[in-house]
Amino acid sequence: MSNRVRIFDTTLRDGEQSPGIVLNDEEKITIAQQLARLGVDVIEAGFPASSKADADAVAKVAAVVRGPVVAALARAVPDDVDRAWEAVRGAEHPRIHVFIATSSIHMEHQLCMSPDEVMAAAKENVARARGYCDDIEFSPMDATRSDVDFMIAVCRAAVEAGATTINIPDTVGYATPEEFGALIRQVADEVAEGREDVVISAHCHNDLGMAVANSLAAIANGARQIEGTINGIGERAGNTAIEEIAMALKVRADHYGVDIGIDTKEIFATSRLVAELTECPVQYNKAVVGRNAFSHEAGIHQHGMLRNPSTYEIMDPEAVGQQGSRIVLGKHSGRAAFGHLLGKMRIQLEGDDFEEAFVGFKDVASRRGRLDESEMRAVAYDAAAAERTARMIAVQAAGRVGEVGPSGVPAAAAGHNGRAEADPAVTACFDAARQAFGVHATLLGYDVRAAEGESVNEVRVIVRIGGSEVGGSGVSEDLVTASAKAFTAAFGGVATSSSDTVASGAS
Repeated sequence: MSNRVRIFDTTLRDGEQSPGIVLNDEEKITIAQQLARLGVDVIEAGFPASSKADADAVAKVAAVVRGPVVAALARAVPDDVDRAWEAVRGAEHPRIHVFIATSSIHMEHQLCMSPDEVMAAAKENVARARGYCDDIEFSPMDATRSDVDFMIAVCRAAVEAGATTINIPDTVGYATPEEFGALIRQVADEVAEGREDVVISAHCHNDLGMAVANSLAAIANGARQIEGTINGIGERAGNTAIEEIAMALKVRADHYGVDIGIDTKEIFATSRLVAELTECPVQYNKAVVGRNAFSHEAGIHQHGMLRNPSTYEIMDPEAVGQQGSRIVLGKHSGRAAFGHLLGKMRIQLEGDDFEEAFVGFKDVASRRGRLDESEMRAVAYDAAAAERTARMIAVQAAGRVGEVGPSGVPAAAAGHNGRAEADPAVTACFDAARQAFGVHATLLGYDVRAAEGESVNEVRVIVRIGGSEVGGSGVSEDLVTASAKAFTAAFGGVATSSSDTVASGAS
């Protein structure tokens, strides 16, 4: 038996059947060309008999794509087979994929056909397709709920009529890996019978979340073609996710012992392209291509990752086209990851300053959940001014004061990101700080920088005290608290007597 497993991509056919997904011809060609770069063996471009538009799209893909086989789906009906051939005849490597249901529930309620009629239709239309080209695939739809002996008899008849690939669909995602593996083994033994010119394939749906597991069980039992979609999109709960199959076979080559032609470095780009054009986003925790697939927040995991990535990653993110691992700072993160990110930002904090910054980070993270680098920088900046001689320890509510600041303009004039403030509490903070330090000061500049998402405010101020201009900064989720910290830092930079200061202001 060959150790080469073909990857059959049906993103453009089964994937587009996901509710809400509509792809135009240009988008289908774009995806097909990327699938060719990815290295899939077969692209199922569509179901020509379903509409003229689909037939035209399949023909355009067939005319443009070079390398992979281009397949068209057809029911076991003469007109379907003819339309399929018309659509793919311009392909470098054309294939016609014929299917008919073999389960009693489908034969009775959907086809309204007897088993004998199904058998005759399968043989007739596989033979008709073989008259057009040499590459013919046959699928007994709903195979996993079919009478096994009857389903195998139909498959054997299809091989005799000219089918070169026998695909076993778990159409409604009903099978378990043990059951499906055993079924594939039986089909391989009784249909292919050791013939190298007949390939056994598996097409699994994910209704019970076992599509990838079932496909891997199929490979272990003799399947040498796996059908699936990028990101696992498709009818209902979707199909086998090709990116997961590819990386399972790569990472666990020791177990499966098979080869594939996928260029794994193209996986992430393909995933993002499909997600963008189908407007079907990838879930954050999706294996291989999800945003969190190589992200680490837990302190123990981060500590291990910083020492050796293999402690918690079984594959290299660059191997699938991702940009690398991400250390995500959140409430579960520890000192090791916090210090590592500070180092990346070239912020050096030691001793008490480090501990103060870490406590501040934990406080914000416990409310925010996670902080990105811009938010982290703002938090660290607040603790980095170790040379200051005064610290704000509280903001206490007081009576309201006027809205005009010491310089005659609104105290919180305007900041970045289109923000503008005129908060009397900010003016109160400035007045309280002047009184606490006993200095005469003029506010020259007030700037608010909101970290991404505007969840953390970084306030920077410039004040004139005597003949000197000094600056200060403060960070907090609350704008007034951030302002009070900034004023305290500025005045503390020139004060010689105060150590702890309480800034009182309206809130």
